Amino acid sequence: MLFRFLEDVKGLKGEDLLPLLEAFMSATQATAWRPYLRKSKETYIASNTTLAKDSDSSSIPAESASSNSLSLPSMLRPIANIANSVAASPDEHERLKATLVASEPDQNFDIYVHGSPEHLAAVREIHSHHEQKRDELRQEFPDQYTHFENVHHQLDLLSNELRSLTAHGVSLDANFSKFGYDARLRTREPDSSAASLSQSRSEDHEDRDWDAERFQGTALTFWKMPIVRQYFHRGLLWRASESEEVASFELFVDLLYVGIIAIIGDTAAEHATKFGFLQFIVTFILSWKMWNDFTLSISWFETDDITQRIAVLFVMICLFGYTLNIVEAFESTWTQLVAFYLAQKLFNCFYYLQVAYLLPMVRGSMIFYSVAILIPTALWIGSVHLDYPYRLALIWIAIPIDLFGQLSMVLFTRPKWKSFPNFKALCDRWFDFYPAVNIEHKTERTNAFVTLVFGYSVVALLYQNKAAFGINAFFGKAILGLIQAFSFNWIYFEIDACNIHTHAIRRHIASSMAWVVFHLPFIMSFVLAGASLSRLVLVHDCNNSDPETLGENYVGRSEPEIPIGMRWFYCGGLGTALICMAGISFSHVHKKIEKQRVHKRPRLVLRVAVGIVLICLPLAESLSSLQLISTTTGLVVLTLIYEVIGSTSRNNSFWRDRRRCKYSAECRVRKRAVEAALKAGVTIDVAEMMKDEGSEKAGYENI
Repeated sequence: MLFRFLEDVKGLKGEDLLPLLEAFMSATQATAWRPYLRKSKETYIASNTTLAKDSDSSSIPAESASSNSLSLPSMLRPIANIANSVAASPDEHERLKATLVASEPDQNFDIYVHGSPEHLAAVREIHSHHEQKRDELRQEFPDQYTHFENVHHQLDLLSNELRSLTAHGVSLDANFSKFGYDARLRTREPDSSAASLSQSRSEDHEDRDWDAERFQGTALTFWKMPIVRQYFHRGLLWRASESEEVASFELFVDLLYVGIIAIIGDTAAEHATKFGFLQFIVTFILSWKMWNDFTLSISWFETDDITQRIAVLFVMICLFGYTLNIVEAFESTWTQLVAFYLAQKLFNCFYYLQVAYLLPMVRGSMIFYSVAILIPTALWIGSVHLDYPYRLALIWIAIPIDLFGQLSMVLFTRPKWKSFPNFKALCDRWFDFYPAVNIEHKTERTNAFVTLVFGYSVVALLYQNKAAFGINAFFGKAILGLIQAFSFNWIYFEIDACNIHTHAIRRHIASSMAWVVFHLPFIMSFVLAGASLSRLVLVHDCNNSDPETLGENYVGRSEPEIPIGMRWFYCGGLGTALICMAGISFSHVHKKIEKQRVHKRPRLVLRVAVGIVLICLPLAESLSSLQLISTTTGLVVLTLIYEVIGSTSRNNSFWRDRRRCKYSAECRVRKRAVEAALKAGVTIDVAEMMKDEGSEKAGYENI
């Protein structure tokens, strides 16, 4: 009976509570509860009578209130003959004071500015008053009060337990909306323990002393114990509910990669040969690996100390030294390039071993990652002692181990080893816990790197003109290249990354690996195409392309015809990038659009077909630079138009949104107040009624 009564009174207040209270008193057979309930009823009626009198004495005429001011409820303090009100601002305080004095000259008023020290003191006084009333009830009815408190405490425990099982934080709900729902995902609040799941969260509602918090800043320490941000454990992903933010030093490292991408791309464009293509692949993969290792370490562990900043600086020094030796890597600087690359890898290996020692929970996975670093390290050291082309054998063995060695650990955590119980027991013991990639951080960092690539392809198109009228073939080719980059950016960010129901990383292990694997050739091929396009813009093999109209620094770079290698670099890069983008899009699960004009798979088929055509386009050697760029731009724009039209619905007009905008509002007021106004024959002022006791929900929608 008590639980049913608690469910009925949940959310009720005012006179609506009295009928249920009387019904419970008449229905219950527990005589011990009757004095307590009767006392509660009498206290409630008496207090409401007193409050009604106070409210009447401090009421404000509707016609004198400002319609534009923020209306806050008046406070009811346990001091006789004093009316208390709260103003939203100092200006509102003066207006409210003048209004009250004019309307009730004989009444005493206390008016507080919301959030002021006086306001805080008054609220604390009211809080102390009600605590005193609670203590009086406890002394007058000790047994009944204790029983009721126990029931209330049990309900709080059950509510928190249900919340821990079914509810998620707001940021985690946003994560599900963006990347898809995953029933295997679990969250733990910061500084939580197993026991805290059943504890009351009433401390979240305690008063906070904001002045005291001014002196509670977080001190930066030289070294802190690393914390695993998220990890897998027996098929479940445990992580914090809040999203992981990108650190400022990560963006600073990206600035260095602007130069790395430019040097690698420009070097390949200047040497459009098989040898130049080989050097481009090797140097770009190594730089990508260094960036990926750095991103993973930041995503896996949280330290936020001075040591971490020093480590980031060391990684940047390794990147800087690596970049200085890219151009002559296969000629004379291979040893130095490999040395800086291995310095960063061995530093990561040392860090993983340190984490394995400090955090036994992830010791097995950290040792595995360290071994996955040491094996290719031996091969890279061996390549230093061999001459070209013999070192290529060790290089092409080391690169796959570098790229996929750490990913192979996932194979040891799969359930397919049930046929080998001893081996499965060993894997379960060593890899019971292993760090996981934060999906928000991974996608945001990858998107940032892709943005750098798109930005490089645009910046590489820039040249200097010295003609009086510079609208010529050079300008036209550069604009076509800009349209290409914009189209790729549109497809990648605005089409493939929108309407995602389940992200590839969350969908399945196979789709996750496909998403990661496809990004490397996509980025490499687009950098190669962008670097080649920057040279094609300066070629003077068509009408209205006089090289003398170029700036002095660009005249020497202008060639009379397109080298065959540059044709393959440019067209092959664009085609491969388009095909890889189709693979990235296919790895996601996108939301269905009602009566969609063209579904996802037919659109991806066109992408692959256009990509194949672009790759084969260098076979048409008679095309000039302007014709070649125009053809490729036309094919890319055709793909974009097909994607945009295919993403629309036949239920709506393509050219304009014919739905009208409608404003709707829902006002909730007391039924008795409306009935009283109707019986009295007075006009209902909804605005004033809302200020006193109502609530409102409003919003815009298309119809």
